[in-house]
Amino acid sequence: MKKFGLIGYPLGHSFSEKYFTEKFTREKLTDCIYQLFPIQSLSDLPKLLENEKDLCGLNVTIPHKIGVMFYLDETDEVAKEIDAVNCIKVTHHHSIKSLFSGELCKFNPHKLKLIGYNTDAYGFEKSLKPLLKRHHKKALILGNGGAARAVKYVLEKLNIDYKFVSRRAAKGMYDYKDFSKKTMDDYQIIINTTPLGTFPHTNQCADIPYEYLTDKHLLYDLIYNPEESLFLKKGKENGAKIKNGAEMLQLQADKSWEIWNS
Repeated sequence: MKKFGLIGYPLGHSFSEKYFTEKFTREKLTDCIYQLFPIQSLSDLPKLLENEKDLCGLNVTIPHKIGVMFYLDETDEVAKEIDAVNCIKVTHHHSIKSLFSGELCKFNPHKLKLIGYNTDAYGFEKSLKPLLKRHHKKALILGNGGAARAVKYVLEKLNIDYKFVSRRAAKGMYDYKDFSKKTMDDYQIIINTTPLGTFPHTNQCADIPYEYLTDKHLLYDLIYNPEESLFLKKGKENGAKIKNGAEMLQLQADKSWEIWNS
């Protein structure tokens, strides 16, 4: 049996589990299974790998996309540049790094090798590009976690100027208090990478002045559940073009599958 799965916490509902389970049924892949592994602390990862002998690949979600890199044997060049990983290929030879009492040691019951990739960037780029217009020159990235790093990487690749926005704004970032009509006029792409507004907390959204949005704006929300978050709803009401994270998720999942099977 080939086993794949998702690590993160909490894992209430998962796009990946549904997507891959349906894929395996559709393609009659009876020897494949996809499971959720809700781990609060990454120190539980070595134990998980020890218990799940058939594991061939993992997806990684909030809050582990950055921390998980410490446990990898290798990191793909793109993931290294982004400094975040959301896809791990598990191959059964070599060694895996593990952390016990502050020291690295061989945790190696089945000679595993973990290789990290970032398929978020691929999914985001492919789903964003068809929506871009000539005036889309500057973007605001709401949030600064692992997913935001993939977004930043893509914007740099596409030569789109960007600024991070955070409640705890560090140097060079915007705080939500900094928003004005001029800010909204200057930045005509706004990307939400935070979990704000995800089901069941659908009455939440980023605190920005939505009234300054126009039909020149593009609002992209990495959230896919609900299909139309409050952030997107408010964008649409003010004439902005909107996009949720469903296509990005599907693209990154397909890319993960390609990596696990290559």
